[in-house]
Amino acid sequence: MALFVMIIRKMVQNKWLVASLFVGLAISVALVSSMPIYSEAVLSRMLVKDLEKMQTDRGVYPGSQYSKLFYTKETPEEMNRIFERVDRYAHNTAQASFQIPVQELVNDYQSKSMKIRAVNDPNPESKSSLKTMTIRSFSELEDHIKLTDGRMPAETQPVDGVYEVLVTERALVQFKAVIDSEYVVADEKIAGEMKFKPVGVFEKKQDDDPYFRDSDLSELSASFVMNDKVAKQALLQESRFPIASVGWFFVLDYSKLELRFIDDFIDTTNKLRNVLLNQVTMYQTVSETPALDTIAKYMDRADQLRTLMWSLNVPVLIMLGFYMFMVSNLIADRQKNEIAVLRSRGAARWQIVTSYAVEGVILCGIALGVGPLLGVVLTEVLGASNGFLAFVQRVALPVRLTAEAYRYGAIAAGACFVIMIIPIIMATRVTIVGHKQQMARLIKSPLWHKMFLDVIALALAIYGLYTFRKRLADLQSLGLNATDLNIDPLQFVVPALFVMGGGLLLLRLYPWVLRLVYWVGKKWWPPSVYATLIQVGRSSTQYQFLMIFLIMTIATGVFSASAARTINNNTEDRIRYGNGADIVLKAEWINDAPPPLPPGAPGGETAAVPDVIHYLEPAFEPFRTLPGVESAAKVFTKEASFSVNEGSGAATLMGIDTDEFGASTWFRDSLLDYPINDYLNLIASDSQAVLISKTLADQQKVKAGDTIWVGWSDVPQQPFKVYGVIDYFPTFNPNPPVGSVNVSEEDSTGRAPMLIVGHLPRIQVQLALEPYDVWIKLKPEATTAQFYEGLTESNLPITSIVNTREQLVEAKNDPFLMALNGILTLGFVLSILVSFIGFLLYWVLSLRGRTLQNGILRAIGLSFGQLIGMLAVEQVLTSGVAVLIGILVGNIASLLYVPNFQIAFNPSSLVPPFQVMFDPDDLTRIYTLVGFMLAVGLGILAYMLSRLRIHQAIKLGED
Repeated sequence: MALFVMIIRKMVQNKWLVASLFVGLAISVALVSSMPIYSEAVLSRMLVKDLEKMQTDRGVYPGSQYSKLFYTKETPEEMNRIFERVDRYAHNTAQASFQIPVQELVNDYQSKSMKIRAVNDPNPESKSSLKTMTIRSFSELEDHIKLTDGRMPAETQPVDGVYEVLVTERALVQFKAVIDSEYVVADEKIAGEMKFKPVGVFEKKQDDDPYFRDSDLSELSASFVMNDKVAKQALLQESRFPIASVGWFFVLDYSKLELRFIDDFIDTTNKLRNVLLNQVTMYQTVSETPALDTIAKYMDRADQLRTLMWSLNVPVLIMLGFYMFMVSNLIADRQKNEIAVLRSRGAARWQIVTSYAVEGVILCGIALGVGPLLGVVLTEVLGASNGFLAFVQRVALPVRLTAEAYRYGAIAAGACFVIMIIPIIMATRVTIVGHKQQMARLIKSPLWHKMFLDVIALALAIYGLYTFRKRLADLQSLGLNATDLNIDPLQFVVPALFVMGGGLLLLRLYPWVLRLVYWVGKKWWPPSVYATLIQVGRSSTQYQFLMIFLIMTIATGVFSASAARTINNNTEDRIRYGNGADIVLKAEWINDAPPPLPPGAPGGETAAVPDVIHYLEPAFEPFRTLPGVESAAKVFTKEASFSVNEGSGAATLMGIDTDEFGASTWFRDSLLDYPINDYLNLIASDSQAVLISKTLADQQKVKAGDTIWVGWSDVPQQPFKVYGVIDYFPTFNPNPPVGSVNVSEEDSTGRAPMLIVGHLPRIQVQLALEPYDVWIKLKPEATTAQFYEGLTESNLPITSIVNTREQLVEAKNDPFLMALNGILTLGFVLSILVSFIGFLLYWVLSLRGRTLQNGILRAIGLSFGQLIGMLAVEQVLTSGVAVLIGILVGNIASLLYVPNFQIAFNPSSLVPPFQVMFDPDDLTRIYTLVGFMLAVGLGILAYMLSRLRIHQAIKLGED
């Protein structure tokens, strides 16, 4: 107990150091514990978004599970027993096992097909008047339909020997029936006389009701729909009609499906299928779960996102580890004298280490309790990120504090404890004599300097960069997915290695630079600068830990900012480049092609298709006059064949009007040697002129001035003249499509897509007049809603619309990009915060340790202003230089390593290629913070100096 009280007193005595250490601990634990929290929240949001997209694209409700079994030769007793077993499992076990709300559990029954005829059939012996019918029933159907004619069937059946049923409008037409007309079963499978009477026609109450598996009710077009209780009794219990199948349709609220429920969802689906297979053969079962394919793809994306999250957090974690080591080292330095005295008085090393370990356990325990709660707060804040350092109000992420978060936090706390205890262990190795000797020998080369750790770190980082770039080139040239090559996760550690190695290397050179500065101006330096240069030059090693720390934090902040800006801007550029313009419209052209066959028409009665379809071009002026349109262009695209230099091949042919196209399209000028408009002006004067892609030029050995012949099926080739070669052009991807390259083939490198760009009027005159797209550039102030409203009023025959602005908004809301922006924002903010705390802490402790020196300087005549000037120069030569080195190293690391993040996407589809970007606003924030940091630090130091009393300092020296 006495030891514990002593530890608490010591912590109170060093409260500011302990508080600073605890801040680093809490942030580290919070950051690490937030990773599983944030990962689960974002992945759950991603899953719901993927399922919503599936519903939009395929028109299928994702939150459904349908299990069905068919009866074949089972006896009525076996049928009932099988049904009861499966039905009991579905209602009692499976319903709760999905772990998400079950909105509906629909039992459906279906009879075998039966022949029926109208009771009042004038020719009862004729087979032509027979109709084929099946009995269908669905539990709780009446809650989801509305009658358009007639009434609901009676609850007690049959009524006077007649079963009352419902039909759809389509079934009424199929049976050529009217309401209340009776039908009798004319089938050998049915014993006795069975009659049916449609008494009502129904339709869905809500068009988007997921209750119905068949959205348009077409599967009921040859069915009589019976009350489910009556159907169960007639089909199963009494076997009046031959039953064909029974089914269980779960309608689940997929918006509540989270990452933690996926295994339960899949397991329940599999168990349902196994329950069916335990009762009947495999060929008698059907199990449909539309979401499984989407979930499988989602799991791949989830793995990619986890990899990306770890890779982005590694530099921040290393920075926090460095911060805690620095603070622990400062604590150890302040207490080295005390530790050395304890050692000289007979205390064992393990006893001293144990006392500090208890202190570390207390701090780590508190941090472990607080950290995950802070992680939840961090997750909620990051969930609102709409870009780098940009936040908006949006639906909150499904944040949940899990046991896994505490496990991660415990691992982080354990790692922090080890980092904290290392300086103490090193300090206990020194006796009181050794400690005094170390104090007298201030100039000592640090360990990293002797072992050339800076050179080793740089070598590893450069090797990692080389191997990564080689793999990335393989991905793009071979048309592979990122998962096709094994990517070493350590590749994402190399940016931190580069930052550390580069910073340490520059610090190795720093003393020589100081000596050069001192030598150049030693005849002119004022006393304060002269003394500071000597102080920093002779004691450079004592400043190096602070400088390394500032380099790491500032470089990490610059790297995070650059990575975020690059990925965000390149994502937007990829969408703009892939679409070509703000709006892309396809319009319907009048032509002489035969109309498509109506549904259900015989396949053999197809109309003859002419060899050449003739089109009538619609007026183009209405597109230009739509609201909000700044410019519009005709863009014709078609897969064509070409011949050149005794070679031939297939390429994409684009026909444009150069002036309109240049005004309407989006293009990044840095992609080509000259602005794109220069290339358009090059071909503008000659209608025969074309531009070709570099892939075509390389594969077919074509150069400017060659003649190329272009055409397509049933259209003879015509000559064009090559005026220029381009690497990129709007919408053109020069990389081979994924899966198109077989590396075992010798000519596998000659599979890249090719492009030919020519004049649309010449193509229309010499080749053929065919439909083109309309590319539209909107005015900056124009809204999509205004454009759509004008498009509706214009009555233009539009068949499809591509809206780039909407896709940009979707990209910002994509959980993948949202996670990336959140983590990089967190990395930037933490690096700035930690650097500020570390800076103040170091200088305050440093000034306290130099009280005697500053008192002597004041006593020998240095004014207060000169002393402040000395400290200002000292801060500029140490902290200021470290910040500049950090910005330099961070920018170089960004240029080299930010392109590595494209591995988290599909590199073959990343066109235009990654371009590292720096936002001046981010650098302004860093410079502002550094200026504020130096100003506040200097202000605090000035305040501390102003309270210094010379006689107290001298007395302290005498003591």
